[in-house]
Amino acid sequence: MKGFVDNIEDLADANEAFRRVLYTGRHLQLVMMRLLPGEEIGLESHLEHDQFFQFIDGKGAVIIDGQRTPIEDDHAVLVPAGARHNIVNTGDEPLTFYTLYGPPEHRDGLVHETYADAARAPEPFDGRRSE
Repeated sequence: MKGFVDNIEDLADANEAFRRVLYTGRHLQLVMMRLLPGEEIGLESHLEHDQFFQFIDGKGAVIIDGQRTPIEDDHAVLVPAGARHNIVNTGDEPLTFYTLYGPPEHRDGLVHETYADAARAPEPFDGRRSE
């Protein structure tokens, strides 16, 4: 097994997609995300998934079960399974971050260029892993 090793900040800077699945393991999935100013991921809840967010660049807010907290680069957020949550870009520049799902949430290799693409074709995890 090779696993995943790369410079996450360089990957964040290069990513122009709303969502890009970089690596899918048996119990964890790495997904790069980018929100344009005013954009959000949308209110969601994962009953069986804990989710970690690491913010690379930009400003925004995280809402967890109705509690809104400002976030910016270098902030980290952990959302426990079952919590209703949303990430909103409140800044003037793209908000770039990565998220770790445990267990995986999306099809390996998935790329949604825009939020509209993600809303039209969510493509849930199908059991296939990166290796």
